[in-house]
Amino acid sequence: MTHPEFARTLRIHEIGAPVRHESLTATPAECAALAKRFDLVGLDALTAELDVHRSAGAIRVAGRFHARGAQPCVVSAEPVPFDLDDVVEVNFSDGARVADEEIELTDDQLDELPLEGDTLDLGELVAQSLALALDPWPRAPEDVRAAAARHLISEAEAEALAAADKAAANPFAVLKKK
Repeated sequence: MTHPEFARTLRIHEIGAPVRHESLTATPAECAALAKRFDLVGLDALTAELDVHRSAGAIRVAGRFHARGAQPCVVSAEPVPFDLDDVVEVNFSDGARVADEEIELTDDQLDELPLEGDTLDLGELVAQSLALALDPWPRAPEDVRAAAARHLISEAEAEALAAADKAAANPFAVLKKK
C-alpha cells in the first residue's frame, strides 16, 4: 500500500453535524513529493481551507485550495508558472451504488464518492483536486519557446555527436590515435 504524499486524515466517526473547519498546509517535503507525482517543475505552496460535516448519510467537504508552482511546457519543457485558487466540493456517501444500475445524477450528485474504510483523507482530496485543476497542455509564451528552440540542434548534428561519443567510448580508440 502506498502512502499519500499529503496525508491529512480524519476519523469518520468523529465527523458530526456541526461544521468542522480544517486548514491544511503542505510542507516543503510534501510539495516536492507532489511535484514529482504530478510531473511538475515545482510546487511552491499548497494550502486549503475546508469545511467538513455529516448530513443525510453523507459527509460533505467544501472549501477552496490554493497552489502555486510551475509545470513543464509541452512544447519546450520550459517552466510554465501556475497560481491556482479553486473550489473543492465533494460528498462522500455511506451507500454504495450497484455498478450495473443505470442512474441519473443531479448537479449536486456529480462529485459524490464512496466512503472507504474508517478515515477520510482531506490531504489526498486536495492533491487530487490540484491534479484536476492543472492545465493538461501548459504552453510557455512564444518568446520563451523561441529562446529554448535556439538551444536545439538538428537531427544531423545529434547523429554526428552520437557517433563521436560512440567512437570515443571504443576501447581501441586510444590505439588508433598512436
